[in-house]
Amino acid sequence: MNEILMVASIFAFFGGLVVFFRLFGKSGIFAWTVICTIAANIEVLILVHAFGMDTTLGNVLFASSFLATDMMSELYGKKDANRCVKLGIAANVTFIIISQSWFLYLPAAADTMSGPIRTVFANTPRVMLSSLFAYVVCEMYDVWAYHFLWSWTEKKFGDKKRFLWLRNNGSTLVSQLINVVVFNLLAFVGVFPASVIIQILIFGYLIFIVTSLVDTPFLYWARRIAEKHPELLEK
Repeated sequence: MNEILMVASIFAFFGGLVVFFRLFGKSGIFAWTVICTIAANIEVLILVHAFGMDTTLGNVLFASSFLATDMMSELYGKKDANRCVKLGIAANVTFIIISQSWFLYLPAAADTMSGPIRTVFANTPRVMLSSLFAYVVCEMYDVWAYHFLWSWTEKKFGDKKRFLWLRNNGSTLVSQLINVVVFNLLAFVGVFPASVIIQILIFGYLIFIVTSLVDTPFLYWARRIAEKHPELLEK
């Protein structure tokens, strides 16, 4: 069941991002970035067993943030792609502050939810700060690498539209490796045994390899939508 859900989530999340773009244009990509960066940092607290290994949730949802920056790069340019990253950073910081402020209140005697919520979000600052650091490093690299490869292929082959698959995968595969190593070491050393962390690193990157390759058709789909509906590029 976990395996089926994980595979289905790839198409649901990537497709959801494209739908957001079709409905809301640039604002839809920005909105998806906020949703996935916050939700993925909550999901990642859950450890599941799939494909014979232990892994944290959140990998697939977080992978969609790389598709979001690549879509922004392809359709709106480097400046807006970097704005997308900065928005993700701001969303993370804001959510950390808001979620931790909840614990300043004294719960009522009849309260039944403060305990479970405290359990869920007690580890959130470390996880989210680890994620924030990894997000900044890998996403900034992703945007830079995307445009570096784009510039290189355009100069070498004289075609701005070709090699979308190369700039997409060439940037994302490396940035995902940076993300999975930096985040998991900062977030889970001392939380999980070393053997579990190794499994998380290996399986996490395998998931990211798959998602990086699978997201390419969705990027082509988004570009095709933009060509058919140029008004979206004005939103």
